Amino acid sequence: MSDEETFDLAAAGLRADGADLKLSVEVLATKLEQSLPERVRVERSRGGLLGKGERRVRELRVELDGISYALSVQDGSPDCSRVKTVGGVAIKRETLAPDAWVAAVTEALRSEAEHSSTAREALEKLLR
Repeated sequence: MSDEETFDLAAAGLRADGADLKLSVEVLATKLEQSLPERVRVERSRGGLLGKGERRVRELRVELDGISYALSVQDGSPDCSRVKTVGGVAIKRETLAPDAWVAAVTEALRSEAEHSSTAREALEKLLR
């Protein structure tokens, strides 16, 4: 199994629910944080009674080439979007299916990797 297939399988878990969804979002957030630390922001919250439970990803945001890719988990299902920003103003927001969101992030990173060694290294880390 190739590294890209492994990443695709982890991302495919975004279509799952319950524990599988939580785990796949955690795996994806960790991979993106490690691969693109300057372009990824992950907000985590504590679950359980009085916030004493395990920390879980509440929102994952990736900034690539003027586009913000956001993924949040609401009521046990992922909410994914892509927002185009110009001059600090959001001009277009699209809601995406989880697999389309992952594909869009991957494609944006591949596109950027064509002319940036930093992005190329990030893509290699992501697909490991």
